[in-house]
Amino acid sequence: MDIRLLRYFLTVAKEQNFTKAAGQLNITQPTLSRQLAALEEELGTALFIRGSRSITLTEAGILLKRRALEIIDLEEKMLDELKVKDELIEGTITIGCGEFAAVETLAEICKAYKQKYPMVQIALHTATADAVYEMMNQGLVDIGLFLEPINTEGMDYIRIMESDHWVVGMKPDDALADKEYITKEDLLDKPLILPRRLNVQSEFANWFGKDFNKLHVSFTSNLGTNAGVMAMNRFIEEINAFEA
Repeated sequence: MDIRLLRYFLTVAKEQNFTKAAGQLNITQPTLSRQLAALEEELGTALFIRGSRSITLTEAGILLKRRALEIIDLEEKMLDELKVKDELIEGTITIGCGEFAAVETLAEICKAYKQKYPMVQIALHTATADAVYEMMNQGLVDIGLFLEPINTEGMDYIRIMESDHWVVGMKPDDALADKEYITKEDLLDKPLILPRRLNVQSEFANWFGKDFNKLHVSFTSNLGTNAGVMAMNRFIEEINAFEA
């Protein structure tokens, strides 16, 4: 598949109009239409729902858009790396990580690295471990910072000697806020937001034991920040159980 056609497709998806997209690409509208019709024929599926005034993407078009963006991003990264001069180290390092205490150590490492290689740009991508792991496999993330448990098969890795503690986030005026520590019995009758990662939920299941099925899980969240906002605004009453 020609990357040029993927760029054509992404431009049409963005403009939602063949004529406007053709103007952006400096080609004629009939040429653009023929090119993308050929792409649809090559893939064996329709990518657009053509309306009288605008177009929308089919389900196959939405999937192709997601993958095309990844391919274009990977191509740009590869070209940047190939342009690096031998006498000067520059470029971009993409780091994927979640929200946990070891980010403090990551900040110290990045500071030292930038002092040694000031022309290198560091791009930080915050996401769940599963998303970062997938992006590493696709070549979109160079380094991943994970909170265990995580599958390390096929990875070169080192362990950072930091540890996080499980915490329960809640509004300051909640009755549990005055307690020195929280027991599992304190949470059995509370509406909870749990981490979305199945590996982390397994950690909770081990801690709660047979009482895990008694939990009132209102919903799950992949990162803690927005879950905390929901709890603070009493979206699910006042409790937000999450990793910190």
